[in-house]
Amino acid sequence: MFKLFRENVRIALDSIKSQLLRTILTIVIIGIGIWALVGILSAVKALENTISGSFASMGSNTFNIQRYEFETQQQGGRERQKINPIISYDNIREFIDTYDYPLTQTSVSFMGTNAAEIKYENEKTDPEAQVFGVNEHYLENTGTKVQMGREFNFFDIQNNNKVCLIGSDYLKSLFETENPIGKTISVRGVKFKVVGVLEEKGSTFGNNQDLKVLIPIQAARGIFTQPNINYTISIKVDNKDFMQEAEDAAIVTFRNIRRLNPVEKNNFGIERSDDLINRIAEITGVLETAGWIISIITILGSSIALMNIMLVSVTDRTREIGVRKAMGAKRSTISTQFFIETIVIGQFGCILGIILGILTGFIFAKVVDFEYTLPWMAMFASVLISFVVAVIAGSYPASKAAKLDPIESLRYE
Repeated sequence: MFKLFRENVRIALDSIKSQLLRTILTIVIIGIGIWALVGILSAVKALENTISGSFASMGSNTFNIQRYEFETQQQGGRERQKINPIISYDNIREFIDTYDYPLTQTSVSFMGTNAAEIKYENEKTDPEAQVFGVNEHYLENTGTKVQMGREFNFFDIQNNNKVCLIGSDYLKSLFETENPIGKTISVRGVKFKVVGVLEEKGSTFGNNQDLKVLIPIQAARGIFTQPNINYTISIKVDNKDFMQEAEDAAIVTFRNIRRLNPVEKNNFGIERSDDLINRIAEITGVLETAGWIISIITILGSSIALMNIMLVSVTDRTREIGVRKAMGAKRSTISTQFFIETIVIGQFGCILGIILGILTGFIFAKVVDFEYTLPWMAMFASVLISFVVAVIAGSYPASKAAKLDPIESLRYE
């Protein structure tokens, strides 16, 4: 049995060599369909991995109070975002004083600027550093870890100490081989002592997470005095079972701070990290479905091309089929030969498409700085789809070849 199969494969390869140009074109057409499938799903998976990883670091037991939710209201058939008041410093100070749900901790933060220039001795960075004012709970609530040195403590924040935590990129741009702990940097002319270096996080959508400086919130308020600074409140619940109750209590507290009456809607947003991850999954699910549809349409076209080439092959090899039948070849033998030839062409196209798809996904991930992973599911599906397409496309040509009359075939010129 295996010997017969090997012989059929050898005959199929010889046939492919005899009509090389036609076969290459068919392989390319099949490869384009598989390329679309693997390439699109690779890119979508890289997008999902990167964004989900960024939000998952917050933890599933954390929620934020912020100016807006990631939703818009539909009014009059046009999309318009409701304008909410900023979350002011008075709001956060009153919230910290009044919110007392047990086993929770609250962090507050704001971005002072995303275009600061950081100086160390005679060295300075490009004006692209992000500077955040934070309290002592910011690191834990946002899933940010310290690679070197220490975190902020309660006294750093309460005493408004001139200390800071820096992103890992500053190890290369400012300090090179020096140990930054204990060194002094300058932010807008104010000197801060480096007490810690944050773990590397990379970039998301071109936003470098490692070019940031964290300073105590009161120190930040003294440096960045622009009006209408918007703050973010993050609450972490020690026990996830009490997440909903803690969130409800936070909403009631903040509604009271905003002086909202019972019939008014919230003029602020509540966001959980797992809610964001679920929304991302929905979006990537739509993209994956679109990828499957595009790929299936392309593969359908390649199956027609494969069927045509096999029909032409049957016509070109009519005399050869007649000779084989005259020498005792059965219908099943002829049919199997053409089936295997079709499957071999389909698998060559599959291999080409998978290679191109992986390269496309990898290059896309590198260009936009996403986290790339091999799309094993798409690769497995590609092998299966190309096999099924080959079987379907080869059925009619194989049947036609098997039914040829040997006498008439021998007369064919």
